[in-house]
Amino acid sequence: MSTTFYAGHLLSTSLRPNNHHHNHHHCPSILPITSLSSPQNPNPNPNAKIKPKPSHRFPSSSIAPSPSPILKSAASSALLFLFGNGIDAGGGGGGGRSGGGGGGGGWGGFWRWIFTPMALAEESKEKSKADSGWDEHEFPPNFKILLKKLSGFKRFKVSDIVFIEEKGKEKLGLNDSFLEMVALRPGGVYTRTQLEKEVESLAACGMFEKIDLKVNTNVDGTIGLEFKFKESTWMAMKKFRCINVGLMKQPETIGIDEDATEEERREYYTKLQRQYDDRVRRARGCLLPSEVEEDVVRMCRGKLTARMLQKARDKVQKWYHDNGYACAQVVNFGNLNTNDVVCEVAEGDITKMEIQFLDKIGNLVEGVTNLNLVRKEIPKSLAKGRVFNIETGKQALRNLNSLGLFSNIEVNPRPDEKKEGGIVVEIKLKELDQKSAEVSTEWSIVQGRYGIPTLASIQPGGSVTFEHRNIKGLNRSLLGSISTSNFFNPQDDLSFKFEYVHPYLFGLDDPLSRTLRVNCFNSQKMSPVFTGGPGVDEIPPILVDRSGIKANVTENFTRQSKFTYGLVMEEITTRDSTSQIAAQGPRVLPNGQMSGDGPPTTLSGTGVDRMVFAQANITRDNTKFVNGAIVGERNVFQFDQGLGIGSKFPFFNRHQLTVTKFIQLSEVDENAGKPPPVLVLHGHYGGCIGDLPSYDAFVLGGPYSVRGYNMGELGAARNILEVAAELRVPVRNTHVYGFVEHGNDLGSSKEVKGNPTEVYRRLGHGSSYGVGVKLGLVRAEYAVDHNSGTGAVFFRFGERF
Repeated sequence: MSTTFYAGHLLSTSLRPNNHHHNHHHCPSILPITSLSSPQNPNPNPNAKIKPKPSHRFPSSSIAPSPSPILKSAASSALLFLFGNGIDAGGGGGGGRSGGGGGGGGWGGFWRWIFTPMALAEESKEKSKADSGWDEHEFPPNFKILLKKLSGFKRFKVSDIVFIEEKGKEKLGLNDSFLEMVALRPGGVYTRTQLEKEVESLAACGMFEKIDLKVNTNVDGTIGLEFKFKESTWMAMKKFRCINVGLMKQPETIGIDEDATEEERREYYTKLQRQYDDRVRRARGCLLPSEVEEDVVRMCRGKLTARMLQKARDKVQKWYHDNGYACAQVVNFGNLNTNDVVCEVAEGDITKMEIQFLDKIGNLVEGVTNLNLVRKEIPKSLAKGRVFNIETGKQALRNLNSLGLFSNIEVNPRPDEKKEGGIVVEIKLKELDQKSAEVSTEWSIVQGRYGIPTLASIQPGGSVTFEHRNIKGLNRSLLGSISTSNFFNPQDDLSFKFEYVHPYLFGLDDPLSRTLRVNCFNSQKMSPVFTGGPGVDEIPPILVDRSGIKANVTENFTRQSKFTYGLVMEEITTRDSTSQIAAQGPRVLPNGQMSGDGPPTTLSGTGVDRMVFAQANITRDNTKFVNGAIVGERNVFQFDQGLGIGSKFPFFNRHQLTVTKFIQLSEVDENAGKPPPVLVLHGHYGGCIGDLPSYDAFVLGGPYSVRGYNMGELGAARNILEVAAELRVPVRNTHVYGFVEHGNDLGSSKEVKGNPTEVYRRLGHGSSYGVGVKLGLVRAEYAVDHNSGTGAVFFRFGERF
C-alpha cells in the first residue's frame, strides 16, 4: 500500500515517538543525593533526592509552510516527524494522507497523551497484552500477501518486523533508527485495523516518501511484517539554528480542502510561511552554543535525509542532557525546503515553584517552617523563568538539607498542565520533630577475679541531651547536653553545654545571613602540654576545666566562606588526676620519684585563671567534591585578643594561619563515578605575642598535627610551624594514600613558662611518613616516627585536613 502526497510546500517536520527504546530524554530520574548532613544529624541524609514525576509526553511542534512552487512527490504535505521518545503529534497536524495539506491543529495540553493514530496503536498494543489470545491466518505458509487480504475479524500474532529500503533491497539492521519509529512489536497480537493504522501513521510522520506493508505467512500461524520504504530527503543544509519554543502556543491553522486549486494552495502555503516566520521571530534564543550548531552543519553534508535529522536531534539533545538540562527536548525541525534549517527545542522553562509540607505518612500539612526561609535557600536559577537543570536541583537539596530541619527532601520537576512546555518544580519537605530528648547511661567494665568481666562501679554514668529546633519557624534552636560519670554524685565531673542559635539576626533579607550563637559551657579535657617525651615514664595528667559564656556572630560570604567574631568570658581551672586544683604540673626527679613542683599550669600561678578576650575567625573555602574526592583550596585565619581583663590582667594576641590545597592531578568526568588522584599540600603556623598561659601553648604531635606521635609528644611552644604533603590515589570504592609531615617549635619552647618541653624531655621538632587507607569514616594508617625510626599502626576517625 503506497500513498502519494503533495510535498513542495512543507517545511516543518516533527519526530515520531521512539517506542522501541527506553532512553527517555524528558526529566529522567536522578539518583538520590546521599552525601548530605545537618548539624542535628551528622549522618548523611539518604532521603534527600530529586524525584521527577512520571512524565507525560512532549508534543510536536506546529507545521511551517513554504512559499516554493507546488511539487507533487511521495512525501507528506504536512511533514510532522514525532521526534524522540515521549513526543506526540498534535491533533490535525498530519492532514495530508489523502493529498490534502493538513493544518497545524491544537495540541491539547502539553505533555499530555493526544488522540492520534500513534496513540491508538499504543492503546491497542496494551489491550493486546492484557488478552494473549490470537488467531491463525487462513493462508498457506511462506506466502507474501497484501494487508487488506487479512480477515478483519481476527487477531494476528506478529513473529518479526523487517524494514527494506527500496533502493538497497536489504533489510535494515536491528540498530537502525527507523526501527525506533514503529509501535508494533514482535510477539504482539494485533487486528488488521491496528496494522492499517500503523501504516497510516508511518506514512504521515514525514520520515518516508513512500512506504508499503506486506505480510509474510508462517507455518505456525503467525505473520511477519515487511515494510518497504523510500526515505524522505530535502535540499542540502547550509545553516542550522535553534530556537526555544517551550512556552509558545501552536498556531491554529485550518487545513486546506482536497479540491483546492493550485492558486488556493499557493496562497494557503504563503500564509503558513508568514505564520512560521513570525513564530521564529517571537521565539527566544536557545542555550545551545553556536559550536554545536556548526558541528551539526558539518555532520549533515550533502542532501538532507531523515536519518540526518535524527542524528542532528540526538546531538542537540545530548548537549542539553550532558549539561544537566534533563527536560529539554527537540520537538520540531522547520524550513526544511530551504538551506536554513530551524531546530525547535522545548528547553524546560520553569513556570511555577510549589513548596509542600508532608507528614510522616505523606499527607499534605501546614508546615512550621517559614516559607520565606525555604525560598531563601533555593538557588535563584531554580526560579520562575529559568530553565530547569539537574545540578541546580541538587544544589537546592544541599541548601535545604544544611538547615537541619527536614527528615526528607524531594525536588520534583513535572509538566505544567496549564502552560504548554512549562515545568512546575515541586519541593516536598518532611519536617523533623521540633522537640527531642535523649538519655543514655553507661557502666565501666573491668577484668575481675579469674578474668571475669566485672562492673567497676554500680554508679551509672551517661548523658542527657535535649533540643528545641525551628523556634517560630525561623530555624532558631535551643540545645543542651549534660554528661557525668556518676549520676549519683554529678558535681565531681559534671560537664554541660547549653547553646542558643539565632539565624538571620537582621532578617531574612540580610545578604550575609548573620547568625548569633550564645552558649554557656563547662568542660574538662586532659592537657597535652604536660606530656612526657620518648623514654619518659608516664606523667600523671593535668586536667583543664573551662567554664564560661561565649557569644559570637557569623557572617556568611558564601555557603563555605565566612567570618566569625565574638567575645569569650571563661574561668580555667587546672586539676590533677584526683580532681584537686594543681597550680604546677608534675616533674620527674633524678631518683625516679614524681614531684609536684613542675611547670606552672596557669598564668596566675594559683591553678585558677579568669579572663575575657575577643575571638575572630575568617575562612575562605572553595573546595568541592569531584566524584567523592575533595579538590580546591581552604584557608583559615584565627586570632584571640586578650583585653587585659582577668587574672594578672592578661593582654595577648594568639593567632593561627592554616593553608590547605587539594590539587586534582587528572581530569575526570564528574558524573562518571571514579574520583581523581589528589595531591594535598598543607601548612599551619601558630604564634602568640604577650601573656601565654601554659594550657594555651601550641602543641606538636598527634593525629591532626604530626602523625606518628602522641598528642604533644614533640613539644609545647609559643610559635610553631607544621607542613605536610599527602598523595591520595583512588582504589575500588575508597582511596589509599602516602604522607610525609614535619613540625617545628621554631626555638620558642623555652618561652613557655617553666619550659614544659624541656622538663618532659621532648625534642621540639619531628618528622614522620607513612601510608594509609580510608575505610568509611576510619583512617587506618601506618606511620614511622622519624625521630626514633620506629613505626606503628593507628586508627583514626575523620579527616586529617
